[in-house]
Amino acid sequence: MNLHRLILTENDCYKAGRTIVPQGVMVHSTGANNPALRRYVGPDDGLLGVNPNGNHWNRSGVDACVHAFIGKLSDGSVATYQTLPWTCRGWHAGTGTSGRSANNTHISFEICEDGLDDRDYFQAVYREAVELTAHLCGLYGLDPLADGVIICHSEGYRRGIASGHADVEHWFPRFGKSMDDFRADVAAELENTDESEEDDMVYYETIDDVPDYYRDAVQKCVDAKALAGVGGDRLHVSEDLCRTLTVLDRLGKL
Repeated sequence: MNLHRLILTENDCYKAGRTIVPQGVMVHSTGANNPALRRYVGPDDGLLGVNPNGNHWNRSGVDACVHAFIGKLSDGSVATYQTLPWTCRGWHAGTGTSGRSANNTHISFEICEDGLDDRDYFQAVYREAVELTAHLCGLYGLDPLADGVIICHSEGYRRGIASGHADVEHWFPRFGKSMDDFRADVAAELENTDESEEDDMVYYETIDDVPDYYRDAVQKCVDAKALAGVGGDRLHVSEDLCRTLTVLDRLGKL
C-alpha cells in the first residue's frame, strides 16, 4: 500500500468534529471519469499535482467527505491518501431507508474511477483497496468476513443504511470481482500481514538483552512477579510488550 496523509482540514465535515467508534469499512467509487487524486485531494503536496480548477474537497461547501481516496498521483502511479482521521464521522453514506446511516459506524474511502475499461488500472486500485481495508481491519480489530463489516455503498443501500448509489457493483464485476471476492481478499491479506508481523517480531530472551530504554519498565514487572517469562532466567519477551510496558511506566501505571 502506498499510503500518504493529507487531512482535509478546511472541509466542513472535519470542522464538525464528530467522532465514531469504527465498526466497519464502506467502499465507494467516485462515479466520474477522472482517476487523478488531485481532483479530490489538495492542495498539491508535490506528488498530487496542481488542480487547476481548485475544486478539490479541502474547502467549505463541499457537503461530503471520506476518510481516504485511492487514485493516481501526478506521475501516474496509484496511491492512497488518508483525508480524515479514521475515527472522524465522515459524510459519505447519506441516510438509508431505515433512517440510519453508515456515517455513524463505518470508515469510508473512495476509489477514483476512470472510464471503467482499463484492466491494469482496476487491478492496481483494487489491490490498493484490499491492502487499505486489511490495514483498517487490523487497526480496529474488525473481522472482514463478518456480516456488515465490509460493504460497498450499494450494499449499504440494500441494508437501509446508505443512500441509493450503485458503487461499486457497477465496476467490480466488469473485471470478474464481486464484494464477496473483495472481502475474501481482505481476509487473506490480513492473515498474511499477521503472519508476516509475527515472523518479524523481535524477542528478548533475558533482561540483559532488553534495550536500556525498555529495561526499567520490564524489570519492574519482573520484580513484581507480573512477568515470569518461560522459565529460569529466560524471559522471551517481545519488543511490542516491552514498548507497551514502557508507555505504561511513563504514565505512572506500573
